[in-house]
Amino acid sequence: MKKNILLIGGSTGIGKEIAERLSEKANVFVASRNEIETDKEIKHLKFNALEDDIKELDLPDQIDGFVYCPGSINLKPFKMLSLENFEKEMQLNFFGLVKSLNGIMDRLKKSDQASLVFFSTVAVNTGMPFHTSVAAAKGAIEGFARSLAAEYAPNLRVNVIAPSLTDTPLAEKLLSSDDKKKKMEDRHPLKRYGKPEDIASAATFLLGEESSWMTGQILGVDGGLSALNVN
Repeated sequence: MKKNILLIGGSTGIGKEIAERLSEKANVFVASRNEIETDKEIKHLKFNALEDDIKELDLPDQIDGFVYCPGSINLKPFKMLSLENFEKEMQLNFFGLVKSLNGIMDRLKKSDQASLVFFSTVAVNTGMPFHTSVAAAKGAIEGFARSLAAEYAPNLRVNVIAPSLTDTPLAEKLLSSDDKKKKMEDRHPLKRYGKPEDIASAATFLLGEESSWMTGQILGVDGGLSALNVN
């Protein structure tokens, strides 16, 4: 019997790659503002994580996997950030996650062992200039995930992927020229920035049986940036 996997966001970039990979072996539901353009068998549900009530969506009674994809890259010096900027980051990255998860928790608990996957950033573990607002929001996700994993074990598994820069529409401004691309490649020990496939591979692993003895983990998929100093 196929598992039911719900992605919040996921119409483009990493989320789309995850959804397409999972569609061959699971019933995949993508709840997002924009339609997902794909030839795969994926059910799209119109949904805004900040405004809509997830309980109103046509979802199966049992959900076996959950991925929260919405995120932001707002890189500015701290002196240029207002309190409103920090609040917006928290709303999208963290409170949207909490709101969505709260609305489907009963469905997740019906699974034998549901797997939840959230996204952080390499900048939480490795201090980086101009990342204060996004690192604060993603840091909240990491702490929340560990506590949630402890509270709901063994019924739910909760893990987080912490990527470095990945070539998605969200990162378009950071990779808008050959010079910027080369600079970003050189920052990483593996001498390239990430691809959606890199992150999707980790996410599908965490959602599958191969990772059934993993929970409460922060998985760095970052080209070695958080662990190695080779420059």
